[in-house]
Amino acid sequence: MAQQAYVRETADSGSGPERRRDRFRRRLGRTVSGWRGDRRIWRRGIVLAALAVVIALVMLLHAQIPNAVGNLGSLTETFLPWLGVFVPVLLVLGFVRRSATALIAVLLPAVVWLNVFGGLLSDKSATGGDLTVATHNVNADNPDPTGTARDVAASGADVVALEELTTAAVPVYEKTLAATYKYHAVEGTVGLWSKYPMTGVQAVDIKLGWTRAMRATVTTPEGRIAVYVAHMPSVRVKLAAGFTARQRDKSANALGEAIADEKLPRKILLGDLNGTMNDRALNAVTSQMRSTQGAAGSGFGFSWPASFPMARIDQIMVQGVEPVSSWTLPQTGSDHLPVAARVNIATSS
Repeated sequence: MAQQAYVRETADSGSGPERRRDRFRRRLGRTVSGWRGDRRIWRRGIVLAALAVVIALVMLLHAQIPNAVGNLGSLTETFLPWLGVFVPVLLVLGFVRRSATALIAVLLPAVVWLNVFGGLLSDKSATGGDLTVATHNVNADNPDPTGTARDVAASGADVVALEELTTAAVPVYEKTLAATYKYHAVEGTVGLWSKYPMTGVQAVDIKLGWTRAMRATVTTPEGRIAVYVAHMPSVRVKLAAGFTARQRDKSANALGEAIADEKLPRKILLGDLNGTMNDRALNAVTSQMRSTQGAAGSGFGFSWPASFPMARIDQIMVQGVEPVSSWTLPQTGSDHLPVAARVNIATSS
């Protein structure tokens, strides 16, 4: 009899994972049963529900948030994807508060976020392509420019743009990259290195008073392409002034005009734009060019800050060229991550 009882107890107890699942089901059942008899589940969590609706409206109507006061609209758009973090937080709080109203309301920002950003979660990269390009803000205070140059060369890129070059660091980059890139040019604080011949090199005036943008014609085996390199002015978030981006916005408009006036049909823009593709202030550029990350990347491709990337402000954009794949490169001595893309020129119009 004792042996039969032992066998029955062992059989009922099951394995460890099975016991945990059974305990979870019992607790969930008790919670649901408790909620069924609680008429307050619809009255609790009104504040949580209101927050969920506000977050959803911000994502839907971000373009309507005015920039007149502290560039609040651009600041919101810079970190817009991160509003999705509030969805699981509100979900947990809704369960804790035992609020059916809050839990239902949380569905609204979840659906909106997936509608706006869900497409970026899929891997759109493909194989092929005939030109690999990369861009990297190397940081003026980079403690290891030689190592950074080696890392960039090891990426296999055919064309590399570097931003935030200092007078002292330029010879280091030139020497380290010389073995990989036969052609290069530096204008102000930006430079372009290429395995293919470069002509028509010139500075691009982005209304700063000093040079932080350039263009060159790169002659690849598949044809000529206009390559632009740009480093937009930095932006800051200040308590009194808000999101100080006026100079960046002015430079973006000037860059957009230069690209629009470009005679060559195939164009690539490489650089640190100090703004994301959601930021309306970059419309002069983004309205006429495609982001390789959005078209052929996987995920958001955040590039800054390198220690914990929160925004994609380093961009590779194209016009008249077909993006094939896009990715970020490993961290160097800079506070930005390098970004790279593979494009197809031969089949582009």
